[in-house]
Amino acid sequence: MSYEFKLPDLGEGLTEGEVARWLVREGDAVAEDQPLVELQTDKTTVEIPSPAAGRVARILVGEGDVVPVGTTLVVIGDDAPVAEAKVRATPLVRRLAAELGVDLGGLAGSGDGGRITEADVRAAAPAATEGRREKLRGVRRQVAEHLTRAHREIPAVTFVEECDFTDVPFDLLLPTVLQFAAVTLREYPELNARLEGDEIVFLNRYDLGVAMQTDAGLVVPVVRECDSRTVDELRADVDALAARARAGALTPKELRGSTFTVTSAGKLGGLFVTPLINHPEVAILGIHRIAPRPVARAGAVTVRSIGNVSLTFDHRVVDGARAAAFTLALIHRLESGDRG
Repeated sequence: MSYEFKLPDLGEGLTEGEVARWLVREGDAVAEDQPLVELQTDKTTVEIPSPAAGRVARILVGEGDVVPVGTTLVVIGDDAPVAEAKVRATPLVRRLAAELGVDLGGLAGSGDGGRITEADVRAAAPAATEGRREKLRGVRRQVAEHLTRAHREIPAVTFVEECDFTDVPFDLLLPTVLQFAAVTLREYPELNARLEGDEIVFLNRYDLGVAMQTDAGLVVPVVRECDSRTVDELRADVDALAARARAGALTPKELRGSTFTVTSAGKLGGLFVTPLINHPEVAILGIHRIAPRPVARAGAVTVRSIGNVSLTFDHRVVDGARAAAFTLALIHRLESGDRG
């Protein structure tokens, strides 16, 4: 008897998943609940256990492949020995061979038991004409798809203004921005919204996404209830989310449901960049490099900590005047410290 294990419904509205890494090989014996495969879903890696004990008869989906829910991933048979396949190669090697145009049937494997290795495939491949190729996978693939959609579908406009950050403690910068932005969004509800078909959905919660760069790529975890919590509480949340982001341990729930996004790259933020809107939101706030600059105050030149603040917005939903007014109101709060 055999058991066909299909990509399960992982909830949270997911309709597909990427096979990030197989934890077993064809011919391996597995126990029930033994880790079987790692799936990449919505920027989070989920480890899936084996639903039954037996032996891995066939692996049908290669690493890096994206398949819909319900697709058969692997066939698990009973403990009877599995007949050796004519070609012995892992799914990763098979996929590499397909990408390089190498016929595995004509190769003699140098691995254990005659298994064909990645080195065997590369040695048999025609000489490359344009350097190394690497398929988009995992977080990088999802970022590419997400940003392509945002760029193609959203008519985005960016408004920029200077802000004096001198009186904002550096270690509290991001949580302060989150709190003040959420409070300001109450006055500009069209910025805390989504465009769904021919309807604008004005959201009554202020759960702000924070763009974070990790070794695996860009992720946007969500800080909840930014309008009603203290700066210290928001700081604790940001620090905890950043630690889990670096460890690749963010849960799908922590990456969903943002109503507005803030991005701040610190020293790497540059004088000014134009962030792409985090679809399906309608705006993203950028905090750019803050540095000492000479400015005029009360008729005299003094040095203050100045940085640019940008708001990129969906012009289908937000008028330019309202976007500018929101940004200026937020800057006033940051410069005065008045939460309002």
